[in-house]
Amino acid sequence: MSLQHAILVALTDGAKSGYDIAKQFDDSTGFFWRARHSQIYRELGKLKDRGWATSEEFVQSGKPNRIVFSITKEGRKGLVEWSRMPSDVQELKDDFLVQLCALEYIDLDALRTNIIARQERHRDHFAQYKEKYDALEGSDDLTDIGRHLALEVAMIYEREWAEWSDRALERLRPEIAQQRGNIVPLIKGEAG
Repeated sequence: MSLQHAILVALTDGAKSGYDIAKQFDDSTGFFWRARHSQIYRELGKLKDRGWATSEEFVQSGKPNRIVFSITKEGRKGLVEWSRMPSDVQELKDDFLVQLCALEYIDLDALRTNIIARQERHRDHFAQYKEKYDALEGSDDLTDIGRHLALEVAMIYEREWAEWSDRALERLRPEIAQQRGNIVPLIKGEAG
């Protein structure tokens, strides 16, 4: 997926400034696709050049003018074409999982702290998704149904990670680190 398509999806809800789109990314779309504000503004310019978006400038007193973007008919066609392309399953890339593969050589106390922090983030994300999910419950609006389904997948992901964290913390309880002396050997088999 390109950032341009994610922005077009944001514009399907109505005209927005770059700031509004960035806020929407932070509040909803960003659950699934991240972008910096500078990237959003750059891509809005490209969408306009491509004819997929138009802009209108509103003069404001005492602050910069507000530029609001709208999706065009060509932009909507672009979204339809994009929707026809198969979406790839994203490859899992997580340095934390690589750390687990070297469990014998890493600081278990630091790992437990990392797991607890990740668990809290996953629980927080789950709660955010659940709130939005519940707000969409029962809607017959096709966009709401799509968002509801996307949030359902996101909730499963976050719940599974939080539950996995519980299991991992149980298996990596502090007495394991104490048995090993929690000293990280430089070479396998080297005494700590």
